[in-house]
Amino acid sequence: MKDIIGIVRSAVAVLAGLAVVVALSEGADYVAMKFGHLSFDGPDPTVQFVIATVYRSLWAVVGGYTTARLAPERPMLHAFILGGIGFVLALAGCVMMWKLGNRWYPIALVITALPCTWLGGKLEAKA
Repeated sequence: MKDIIGIVRSAVAVLAGLAVVVALSEGADYVAMKFGHLSFDGPDPTVQFVIATVYRSLWAVVGGYTTARLAPERPMLHAFILGGIGFVLALAGCVMMWKLGNRWYPIALVITALPCTWLGGKLEAKA
């Protein structure tokens, strides 16, 4: 029974980190678009993609921190698992967005997924 509780707590830690990343990313997208700071309608949306990359990376750090904080044991492993999930999801997004142009943006999300969640886990370990 103790093993099952540990597995459930581990899953909750990773899912909570994922929920934090998704909620903060979507929320930041909404707020930025609502106030006109994030519009991809122009001829060159590079600045908007840079902004989105920065805040999505920050949210990945926060998600890694959250996951590590909630992990019942081995917090860095949990943060790494979250990073792996982020990597796979970003890779899927990269494949889907490949023909839309600005290929550097989805590639940047793939590249930053693991390091950002790792950093979040490290920050929690030092706290």
